[in-house]
Amino acid sequence: MKPFLRQQLERYPLRLEELNFFLQQTEIVLNRERFLELSREHSEVSEVAELFNHYLTAENNILDAKEMQEDPEMAELAKQELQELELLLPSLEDQLQMLLIPKDPDDSRNAFIEIRAGTGGDESALFAGDLLRMYLKYCERTGFKTEIVSESTGEVGGYKEVVIRVIGHNAYGKLKFESGGHRVQRVPATETQGRIHTSACTVAVLAEPDEAIAITINPSDLRIDTYRASGAGGQHINKTDSAVRITHIPTGIVAECQDDRSQHRNKAKAMQVLQARINEKDRLEQAAKDAAMRKGLIGSGDRSDRIRTYNFPQGRLTDHRINLTLYKLTFIMLGEIDEVIEALQIARKAEQMADLEAAGTR
Repeated sequence: MKPFLRQQLERYPLRLEELNFFLQQTEIVLNRERFLELSREHSEVSEVAELFNHYLTAENNILDAKEMQEDPEMAELAKQELQELELLLPSLEDQLQMLLIPKDPDDSRNAFIEIRAGTGGDESALFAGDLLRMYLKYCERTGFKTEIVSESTGEVGGYKEVVIRVIGHNAYGKLKFESGGHRVQRVPATETQGRIHTSACTVAVLAEPDEAIAITINPSDLRIDTYRASGAGGQHINKTDSAVRITHIPTGIVAECQDDRSQHRNKAKAMQVLQARINEKDRLEQAAKDAAMRKGLIGSGDRSDRIRTYNFPQGRLTDHRINLTLYKLTFIMLGEIDEVIEALQIARKAEQMADLEAAGTR
């Protein structure tokens, strides 16, 4: 095991003792927020400490097995045990490395997916509709629930803009790498000469904030407008000014919701979207600062980043961040994007591991 890794792991048993002590203190137990915070840390630290102890035990057993080899009566048994342990040790080290990678606290949250038509006119709006169906089918297969927050339909179908809420554990963690520019190459239905057109959409995936966070926005910084809902929802929903648009004046960020008959519920959802967008703005600003020091493989998730191309004539999907190409576009558009998501997660973990190792050598 590399020295920097061992040094980090040796801190965990010590921290576990501290946490065991803190969690027995009356003032901590009575402070619910602090108790839950330390309990979550205890769970994570104990997992690493337990696995590291398993690793140290395996190391000691290897030394014992090597000594046993010197005994003629035990040599064969020791040789077999040594082979098993020498296979086990690298596996345990890999698991420990993965546990040391910093976790994104937002990964477990629900998510908002925003899809906006870009260059390409009507074809871009139709592609936005295709992307929406792809994500809805993926969420259905994964067991996530979805609901449309707001939508603006295109002239010939699809969407100029659509926002959906994805509800389920680890929704943001699964979908966050979908943020960026998505490009499509295909022959539009309106094309009479069979020429391939290129158009684009942008996707932004935002972590849904805690409900309590929304109240931290200063009410005087908000302008709230109500209007009649349009699009899907039928005639009944359009009879009253139930749709809500909220503008955060200092940043100019706007959020709206029109999917519910209740103005109150639409306002609550719009506030959540607004807070998520403000949080995302802060995250992107920080990512831009970090990128100035080191350009990440996965990128910042900014919508200006062209991350993926969908080539329909070739049945090909290419993710440009990790040079992944798959010739199964038909299945991908039906929501089978697990292979892409897993490849991006693996690449991100490898990137984080490289950062961890670099920090250990400084």
